[in-house]
Amino acid sequence: MNVNIIETSGLGKRYGSTWALRECSLAVPAGHVTALAGPNGAGKTTLLNLAVGLAEPTAGSVTVLGGLAAGSPAALDGIAFVAQDTPLYKNLSAADMLHLTRNLNRRFDQPYAKARLGELGIPLNRRAGKLSGGQQAQLALTLALARRPRLLVLDEPVAMLDPLARHDFMALVLTAAADDGVSVLLSSHVLAELERVADYLILLSRGRVQVAGEVDDLLASHRVLTGPAAEADRYTERPLVHARRASAQAHLLVRATADDPVPPRWEAHPVGLEELAMAYLREPGASALPGPALPLGTGHPTEVTK
Repeated sequence: MNVNIIETSGLGKRYGSTWALRECSLAVPAGHVTALAGPNGAGKTTLLNLAVGLAEPTAGSVTVLGGLAAGSPAALDGIAFVAQDTPLYKNLSAADMLHLTRNLNRRFDQPYAKARLGELGIPLNRRAGKLSGGQQAQLALTLALARRPRLLVLDEPVAMLDPLARHDFMALVLTAAADDGVSVLLSSHVLAELERVADYLILLSRGRVQVAGEVDDLLASHRVLTGPAAEADRYTERPLVHARRASAQAHLLVRATADDPVPPRWEAHPVGLEELAMAYLREPGASALPGPALPLGTGHPTEVTK
């Protein structure tokens, strides 16, 4: 039976008169490493807080783990959350953090946690505040995984880490997903990192979902067309997502598959995840330099540059 690890319907959250998230409808199937991407202020942390029960929605609804109300005891028992600032008690040792986490949770695999910290070379008797940034992140992740969750939620977990620490951190996340069947929801603005690990993508911009789906399906349903700039404004056969035009040549990112015909004098190329994400995250109607508008097929933003 297919289970949605997170499902939202018309979900919205307002702080005062400002909507941090609105009209968010998603159905994320279990078994994926899901990347939640978007610029600062897009609503990523708000969506995560709603999913794990740290905030109440202003509008709509959110369920997790196949229909459980977000924040309910049953849902909390199956979700582990690591916030951006790596929440640890800095004056407690790693061993004390294991002991505390075990006492605060119904389920905690202490042998796994000790073995994992040993593999990472993290001393159990060292205070958390004396560990390196990478070690603190690994300790927080180990504590989360030792709870044996069905869903692991990570909010910008590698933002402050160096490249090697980021690689090691994500390696453990991928191992948990592959070996233990943990579903992962990972928020980040480092698109290159997400391209390496994610197989499901949610793009947020200005509090709204721009696109969501399995990465392979999204890439297969988009193409970059390269051709004469003079003909760019006449190309309307496929919905346009993003356009970039120089004096002689235009590059159009469109919704199309490899089987769709290519206009005469144009070439079609596959699109990468980072390029696709950047296109959908552009501000609607924005342009780096003045230029004639190109037709917009789906209500998604078009960018024209010279």
